[in-house]
Amino acid sequence: MPDDRVLHFDSIHNFRDYGGYAARGGHLVRGRLWRSGQHGEATSADLARVRDLDIRTVIDLRGDSERAAHPCLRHPDFAGEVLFFPGETAGRTGRAVHEESARPLTTPDDARAAMTRLYKGIAFREVLVGSLRLYLDALATRDGGSLLHCMAGKDRTGLGVALVHHLLGVHHDDIMADYLMTNTAGDVAARITAQSRGFANSTFDEAAVRVILSVEPEYLDTLFAAIRERHGSVEAYARDLLSFGPAQVGAMEARLIT
Repeated sequence: MPDDRVLHFDSIHNFRDYGGYAARGGHLVRGRLWRSGQHGEATSADLARVRDLDIRTVIDLRGDSERAAHPCLRHPDFAGEVLFFPGETAGRTGRAVHEESARPLTTPDDARAAMTRLYKGIAFREVLVGSLRLYLDALATRDGGSLLHCMAGKDRTGLGVALVHHLLGVHHDDIMADYLMTNTAGDVAARITAQSRGFANSTFDEAAVRVILSVEPEYLDTLFAAIRERHGSVEAYARDLLSFGPAQVGAMEARLIT
């Protein structure tokens, strides 16, 4: 996987290009499909660099409470439009999805089990479904680059990216590799330190918290299995729940595959 997928910022974590993979009829475009964590602690240099990427659409998968508590910073000259669906996409108000699993967890196995439970239902949350509709519609109808993000850029964002990859015919191995890149992209130690602040007053086991702040193949496998169990296929899920059928997939292909 090319090293230039990952962009290194001072205080924006998990920022990377999820284009370039082989897909149905060609390859995904590079330099237009971006994903990341939140930008609430971005430096002025970070903001200038984001501006220079010519991102025209930002899709914020966070809930209202998260946006209020951690407003994303933007460069004064940033011209992109920010889209979001009102409401809460995390189960606990003001918490990122991975933090929902932070019940008293004493072992890494406890944490893995909690994250797996979370992934069984994440694709069906009403507000997140509305957010994903905005995201898919943007990719099918809007010109220019886009950025998808949540708080950590790994769970809700991971769902969105994996869904797009699948619908565009990216091989499952590449879908999984892109998902797992959260564990190695950029300054992982700095990312974990920043995200661990949400657990600062907890008594949770440090190793369990690290599991929560990472991703594992089982989580994504659980997500796809839950979608297929309820809808029969990922395509049917997109069509029936996200109002994104074959015509819309075709429009997205026309814009994003070269």
